Amino acid sequence: MKTKSTDLILQIPNVPIFVNQIIHGMRLILSLAAFLIVSVGLAQPPDVPATPGTTYGEDVKVAGATPVAELPKLLKETQPQTVKIKGTVLDVCPKMGCWLSLEMPDKSTVFVKMKDYGFFVPTALKGKTVVMDAEAKVIKTSVEELRHYAEDAKKSQAEIDAIKAPKEEIRLTASGITVVK
Repeated sequence: MKTKSTDLILQIPNVPIFVNQIIHGMRLILSLAAFLIVSVGLAQPPDVPATPGTTYGEDVKVAGATPVAELPKLLKETQPQTVKIKGTVLDVCPKMGCWLSLEMPDKSTVFVKMKDYGFFVPTALKGKTVVMDAEAKVIKTSVEELRHYAEDAKKSQAEIDAIKAPKEEIRLTASGITVVK
């Protein structure tokens, strides 16, 4: 005896088959939604080492990297700009590892997001020197987004509430990051 696709659907008595198929489809969608909610809720940075030579995302050739201090000058010429940048990681998103900040010589920071959330980095990257391939531009970050990142970084409520104005900043969208030191 052959199995028909309708035989695989749990039949509710006295209900037309197409209604049973709709109910089955809705169960699948709800199951997928529940899985995604649980997955995102349990998300955390990868628990991997941040040793020299380790790469996150796409491969990065470290030769020819520009120091992060040169970014403001580069961005006066053209925006957005594809760059290879070398810098020291100051902070990493403790929730998922979906962003990091690089330290500038004047103690300001450059904010880095991962391209299309295609990869994440471990919190062990803090203090490490990295080289990344990225798109760079100057943007104005909204108060809402700044507060979101402050919450991710587990800042105090007072620090979050103190964010009252948008901030013009250098933003990098990294396609790959390699630890060099």
